[in-house]
Amino acid sequence: MSDDSLPLGRASQLASIVVKETRRAGLAVDTLVSVGELRRYEPAVTSVEVLAVAGASEHRAVLSRFARLPIAIVSRERDDRSVKIVTDRGPVTIYLTIPEDAGAALVWYTGSSDHVEALQQRAAWRGLQFLDAQLTEKSGRPVRCPSEDDLYDRLDLSFIPPELRAGDEAIAVAERNAIPSLVLERHMRGDLHTHSNWSDGRDSVDAMVRAAKQLGYEYVAITDHSQRAWSSRKLALDEVPQQRAEIESLRRKIPGIEILHGIEVDIMGDGTLDFDDDVLEGFDIVLASLHDPCEQDGPQLTERYLTAIRHPLVNVITHPANRSPARSSGFDLDFDALFQAAAETGTAMEIDGAPGHLDMDGAVARRAAAAGVTIAIDSDCHRAEWLARQMRFGVGTARRGWIEPRHVLNTRSVEEVRAFIARKRSRG
Repeated sequence: MSDDSLPLGRASQLASIVVKETRRAGLAVDTLVSVGELRRYEPAVTSVEVLAVAGASEHRAVLSRFARLPIAIVSRERDDRSVKIVTDRGPVTIYLTIPEDAGAALVWYTGSSDHVEALQQRAAWRGLQFLDAQLTEKSGRPVRCPSEDDLYDRLDLSFIPPELRAGDEAIAVAERNAIPSLVLERHMRGDLHTHSNWSDGRDSVDAMVRAAKQLGYEYVAITDHSQRAWSSRKLALDEVPQQRAEIESLRRKIPGIEILHGIEVDIMGDGTLDFDDDVLEGFDIVLASLHDPCEQDGPQLTERYLTAIRHPLVNVITHPANRSPARSSGFDLDFDALFQAAAETGTAMEIDGAPGHLDMDGAVARRAAAAGVTIAIDSDCHRAEWLARQMRFGVGTARRGWIEPRHVLNTRSVEEVRAFIARKRSRG
């Protein structure tokens, strides 16, 4: 990550603030949407950009008023279709287009540069030009593309989701009309990785469950950290029965959503788990995490994971690389060995939507799915108000890996999730 880039979470927050301030200021725009790396769910965002759609007669006024938003410290790099402002959270650029060119502009400003370049080549082969956020004939006559579908259709391609616009591979697939139906937020029927104030979460179990129900989830797992985790607070062994009793009470108190009592148990230096088997057997679902590298190298870390994956009570390996897009690429692991073991044992591997992880990243997640591994997409959320946001990041990261609903454990019913867990336990 470069010095001037932002983690996806912070970039998303900045864009949301700008959109809210723009709406509050009453700017005459029909549509306002994040573009660039943010729309592609890149883990590190070098430039926060938004695209506004407005009539041509409104452009000058929109740019002037945007440059004077209360959050703008200074404005610079202005032309007749864009302006950049500097805020105390970082710079933001707004681009303007007219409704008739909104689709072409959305593709242009979403990028990536490699994807746009490939589209420009296709346009040229068809006697068209794709330049400056517009599709035109060679004569300069505009070819109107009010939607992205219109642009791709004019280039004889099926629609390519923003998360796949990294180069020309997706274009080759779109030529065959073979882009898969990627997982969406609406496919997610539950969240299998959340934290409460029993460990380092801010909110109570009650608040987390009610927030999950508000999102329409059919189930949610409360999975606090085990006693020797690195977190600021953790669930002590003698607190497990107390938490279980609270969850039992909430099951009667909050109908319409299944509450799974889970644990995020740490994988110790020798591959054993933080809680003994007789304790783990009492949980509905067991997530295993490797937070402390114990000064071990990649092969040793891989062996620790393999030991955990083969444990009959471990259902999900969370954020396996333990990466942080803002600081570290994470562990150097033999993912092929992990994926083979996970597929053989019926252990899910997680895509973690916490902005500090976004792990497995898209490319690694795609390898996991190709190896037959079941994927879990989770929020790893520590605040009720962030449940939707972090699941959205998880889904966006999964889509970068071409993940479909059929690959994902928590697109399934709670009965199917319980059956997935039971199958592994019965093998053990």
